[in-house]
Amino acid sequence: MCPKIATMSSPSSTSTASSSHVDIAGDRVAKVYAQAILDAADAGGCRREVLAELGMLARDVLPTVPHAAEVFASPKVPAEEKDKIIDRLAQGRLKPTTTNALHVLARHGRLGHLAHIVASAERLADERDGLRQATFTTAVPLDAADQKQVVAETERALSARLTPHFVVDPSIIGGLVVRIGDTIYDQSVATGLARIGGRLRERNIHAIQTGEYSWHS
Repeated sequence: MCPKIATMSSPSSTSTASSSHVDIAGDRVAKVYAQAILDAADAGGCRREVLAELGMLARDVLPTVPHAAEVFASPKVPAEEKDKIIDRLAQGRLKPTTTNALHVLARHGRLGHLAHIVASAERLADERDGLRQATFTTAVPLDAADQKQVVAETERALSARLTPHFVVDPSIIGGLVVRIGDTIYDQSVATGLARIGGRLRERNIHAIQTGEYSWHS
C-alpha cells in the first residue's frame, strides 16, 4: 500500500497575483509538492497510478465541473470542507496516496494549483527515468509516422530519451521547432528533421497557393 504524504511547510500562500509572466515562485512551490508526491508514490510503488489519477482530476474532471474547481481554488472555503469533497471524489476510486496528496494540498491552500503541480510532478518523474520532455511545434498536424520519425531523429541527434508533446502553431512557417527545457532547436538539428521540415514547408506553400488544406494526403 502506498504510504501517506507527510504534511510539509511551504511558502505562504496569502499573497497571490494574476500575471501573464513566468511565475518563478509558483514553479518553485509546485516543485516542492511535486517532489513530495513522487517520493511518497515511489516509496509505495504506485507512481504511475498516482500521476494518472492526479492528471485525470486536473485535466479531465475539474475543468468540466467549474463549481468544484472554484471551491478548490477559493481561500474562503475551509480546508475541512475541501477535505469532505476530496473524500467523496476519492471513495473507492483513488489510491490512498492520491487522496493524501489532495488533502495535503487542501490544508496548504494549494488545490487551486493542482494542474501546475501535476505538470511539475510529471516532469520530475521523467527526469528520474532519464527522460526529457520535448515540445514539437509544427505549422500543421503530423501523422503518426511523421511524429515517430521526428522523435527518433531528435533522440538520435541529441543522444537523449524524450517524452514528446506535439503542438500545432500555424505561425511556424519554417516547418518545425523543438523545445527541450529552455533550449529551442530548429530542423537543422538533424538531417531527418530538415527533411520533414522541408515537407511541411512544401505543404504550407501548396495550401497558400491552392487553398487546399488536406495536410495528411
